Amino acid sequence: MMKRRLLICAAAAATLPRTGLTQPSSYPNKPIRIVVAWPPGSLIDVMVRIISEPMREILKQPLIIENKAGATGAIGADIVAGAAPDGYTLLFTSAALNMVTAMGVKQNFKVPDSFTPVLNLAWSPMVLVSYPPLGLKTPQDLLTLSKARNGNVFFANSGNGSPSHFTAELFRVRTGMQATSVPFKGSPQAMNEQIAGRVDYHFAVSSTALPMVRDGRITALAVTSRNRLAAAPNIPTMEELGYKDFGARYWNGLLAPKGTPSEITEKIAAAVNQVLADKDIQAKLAPYANEMDGKSTPRSFDALLKEDLDNWLGVVKAANIKPD
Repeated sequence: MMKRRLLICAAAAATLPRTGLTQPSSYPNKPIRIVVAWPPGSLIDVMVRIISEPMREILKQPLIIENKAGATGAIGADIVAGAAPDGYTLLFTSAALNMVTAMGVKQNFKVPDSFTPVLNLAWSPMVLVSYPPLGLKTPQDLLTLSKARNGNVFFANSGNGSPSHFTAELFRVRTGMQATSVPFKGSPQAMNEQIAGRVDYHFAVSSTALPMVRDGRITALAVTSRNRLAAAPNIPTMEELGYKDFGARYWNGLLAPKGTPSEITEKIAAAVNQVLADKDIQAKLAPYANEMDGKSTPRSFDALLKEDLDNWLGVVKAANIKPD
């Protein structure tokens, strides 16, 4: 009889929710922490701060934004990978997460295994820019310059494993161009060296490049977006110039710790997409020249992450990119 009672109690206990775990139906019932894997003032930081206030209104909970920059986004990713899978700790990061993984950098987490995808917010195109006195007008002009100098041309990258670095390596792989990479600690430093003429060219994130292009401090040769940017309609795309399927648009998305319930990730994704559909929010985001997604889901983002990682693994192999 005693044994039977213990079995009944054990079965009943197994049906009860575990203490401390969030029930999807009640989510959210406390503040949500968003770890931004990049420094304050960066493009990704600006984006999440623009959408955070309307998200608070939709989810009825405060959003606490914490910048945990470093190691090309790996520091912030490590924090979230080790957090509870309850929807109260999220990671906002970029495709650089896949790039450092593809490069073989040792990490305490695995991509994509350590995360549950939530959604992609936006695509960030890059702008191929050059030092104005070189007189370059197109990417083909850059290839001609490299041949004339026997490969003695230099490009800036905003950190090994960054989108700036990998886009330039992709361009070299696709064209067979010879050039030397000059790494810097971030986009501002890379741009300063570009303006000063200490490097010949580089692929810069659009939000950093376009103000300098408008001021005539650098020359824009092409953009990596699928279509011409509304913020810079005079700059042709790589596709227009003959570089088919160039594949250098970078996702900026939300990830949750592995094991976060789908009901929670879907609720977060729906809230973000609702915010992105708002005309006022679109107007605030427009100056940064991103291509907003607005239709991403946890499932579609999961497929995107895997495809993107495979793409950069191929570039790493072809370009023989090694970790620092």
